[in-house]
Amino acid sequence: MRPKLPDNEKRTIVVKFLMTKEERLRLDSLVKRGKFGCTSDFLRYKIFNSSVRKIISLDEEANAQLKKLDYEINKIGVNLNQLSKRMNSFAGYNIGDNDRQLLKQAFEMMTRCLAFLQKYLR
Repeated sequence: MRPKLPDNEKRTIVVKFLMTKEERLRLDSLVKRGKFGCTSDFLRYKIFNSSVRKIISLDEEANAQLKKLDYEINKIGVNLNQLSKRMNSFAGYNIGDNDRQLLKQAFEMMTRCLAFLQKYLR
């Protein structure tokens, strides 16, 4: 049996609001994913304990697509690294400054994209 709460800790006020079926399914999914005991605990946590940081919630399909995109960007980055290494290791391979600058910009952009995706996927 649960211990009795003091009167000042008892929750006696009920708050109701309307939502669509889709919104309810999404709310239930968030509650389960967050491992909360009930919807009330989840909502209380989100209202009173959440940080200022914005949380992006995705459905399973969007999450799978982002993970695939993360994988592909990582592969492209590996290819750019291999290309850079070969270009820099052969003394006879001549590359212009313009091409070198474009390759450097592409590598930096891929690095930023990968960092952004990894920040939100892990």
